[in-house]
Amino acid sequence: MSDRRFVHALALGLDPAWRRMPSAERCRTAEELIAAVNAQPEVTTHAYSMVGLRAGADLLLWSLAPSLESLEEKSAAVLRSGMGRWMSVSHSFLGLIQASQYVKKPTPQEQSLFSGERSRYLIVYPFTKATDWYLLSRDARQGIMNEHMRIGHDFQEVRQLLANSFGLDDMDFLVAYETDDLPKFSELVRALRETDSRRSTVRDTPILVGVHRPIAEITALLGANETN
Repeated sequence: MSDRRFVHALALGLDPAWRRMPSAERCRTAEELIAAVNAQPEVTTHAYSMVGLRAGADLLLWSLAPSLESLEEKSAAVLRSGMGRWMSVSHSFLGLIQASQYVKKPTPQEQSLFSGERSRYLIVYPFTKATDWYLLSRDARQGIMNEHMRIGHDFQEVRQLLANSFGLDDMDFLVAYETDDLPKFSELVRALRETDSRRSTVRDTPILVGVHRPIAEITALLGANETN
């Protein structure tokens, strides 16, 4: 597979009317959604529950694909599946995984979040820097990023992925973190607020937090297995 891969965070909200459908119909439509999420072997997709965690979002799909068309087809299949027809897109972040200009040799902490075992929590958000940042010299930017990365390396409980979104989405980057320890992640974010890199931040919201679960478990939480 090419080193250049597309990554997509797709947050979907469920129409509350779906929960008022007969139990058999809820189960049937949920099975169709599960099949759609698990289809297309060229697209790696992990499911996360956002039930009750953010208004308008219940399911977060985190996908990696070799092409934009593959992500398009995967999203289309999910949205036209039984339960997917009752869902709408609340957030969609698109990025391209490429080698970082600031990292000479990525550590496992900075590798793709699609390898190895999944952590319990995924945090994703869009990120944009000010124009002044890009007008700094390369050495000045590297020095600021060295401080940023040094602090990140102090939090080995947290893995990070930074994907470029220039020209592909409204933001500069798609940022994602994986961890089993949300309090420790919160400490990391607070520590990064005190670095020089924070001066150049223009946008780093909305922040989406999801709990990793099998897609069948998420549909059950949403009411697929309940009886009337």
